[in-house]
Amino acid sequence: MNWKTGITELLHIKYPIIQGGLAYLAYSELSAAVSNAGGLGQITAMSLDTPEDLKKEIQKVKKLTNKPFGVNFAIGQHGRPFSHFLDVAIEEAVPVISMTGGNPSPIFEQLKGTNIKKLVLVAARRQAEKAEELGADAVMVVGQEGGGHLGRNDIGTMVLIPQVVDAVNIPVIASGGIGDGRGLMAALSLGAEGIEMGTRFIATKECVHASELYKNKLVEGTENDTIVIKRSLGAPARAIANNWTEKIINIEKEDGGYEKLKDYISGEANKRYIYEGKMDQGFAWAGQVMGLIKDIPSVKELIKRMIEEGEEIRKKWGD
Repeated sequence: MNWKTGITELLHIKYPIIQGGLAYLAYSELSAAVSNAGGLGQITAMSLDTPEDLKKEIQKVKKLTNKPFGVNFAIGQHGRPFSHFLDVAIEEAVPVISMTGGNPSPIFEQLKGTNIKKLVLVAARRQAEKAEELGADAVMVVGQEGGGHLGRNDIGTMVLIPQVVDAVNIPVIASGGIGDGRGLMAALSLGAEGIEMGTRFIATKECVHASELYKNKLVEGTENDTIVIKRSLGAPARAIANNWTEKIINIEKEDGGYEKLKDYISGEANKRYIYEGKMDQGFAWAGQVMGLIKDIPSVKELIKRMIEEGEEIRKKWGD
């Protein structure tokens, strides 16, 4: 069947499926696997230590695939400089740059004169409109079901996507609560031109940096096993509920502020869980879609399954 959409045309990919930025997890193995399977894989830039590390990771992806891929810039990480990392992405002629958190204006400025496609993650209609004004080629719109950083207004994907579709003229990519072919078709029926998945791609064989304990938790857990932290900082984010996140919530209830929270919400605390499987010594991002995750397939198997599910739904709609 024909899977041509505004996103497949824009990004030159076979299927309208994009892998999320996934801090500390989205590296060459996963990125290349998604791109080779017909989607758009991404590398996470700001989880790397130096611009040279990013260059090496980009070159690894190029050796593993000849398909388009992207580099994600999580620019809301307490003002960490990113311009030198972006220089590397430009020098390497990366096809796509995506931006999450923070003000994307400096990235747009630095990308002027290039042919790099610009995707911006938003969580509200007004943010999407602003991204379009700045020159975004498409917006990725995350509902409150998603894992990691979310919007402040707790708007679900089913309501948010049509709102944004009606508000902008650029392609919309749906994110949050999507993990199978049914979610893909639902997003397309809401007017989106594609989907972004984060949590579901963690529970795949090629997400080699994620510990087996983390992956197994995503399989065994339900939609009730997540919790939103960092609300008190104005940066709500969904993680797997555990003793560590309970400590975070208690500090927030006591108005502890960033200074008391910083060690609990740090990248180091995140890595202890996702790399080492130390579940009571850190935290891990996950969306409510973990209630739909039942196995740990290869990326190729996952995308093939999703497309087959989508095609079955199309047949039903045609009857």
